[in-house]
Amino acid sequence: MILSIIRIAKMNETKKALSDAGLPSFTAKGVRGRGRGRGLGPNYEQILKSSETQEALKDLGPEPRLKAKRMITLVITDDKKDLAVETIIRVNRTNNSGDGKIFVIDTIDAIRVRTGERGDITLD
Repeated sequence: MILSIIRIAKMNETKKALSDAGLPSFTAKGVRGRGRGRGLGPNYEQILKSSETQEALKDLGPEPRLKAKRMITLVITDDKKDLAVETIIRVNRTNNSGDGKIFVIDTIDAIRVRTGERGDITLD
């Protein structure tokens, strides 16, 4: 399983690149999180401009803000793992903080609910 966290702005380009690479099947969802950066959230600018700025800043607290991202999950055969990782990196690397992360996770089994088939055949 390949689990990757990417920028929202890179989602359409990533979808196309994965499909072009022969990896059209995946799941994506919106997530919020942060890496080592400060992670200032989308409401930060509004809060700074509000009439109750001082009170709002107290409510923010010192901890870093969470940023909106996309999480993509691909469950693929081992022989496609490197292709998936390379494709995600190629599309998402900007050499700036926030480019994302990729996790490669061993998957024990896969079962197609409709037929009961098990194993790699369910991934094609």
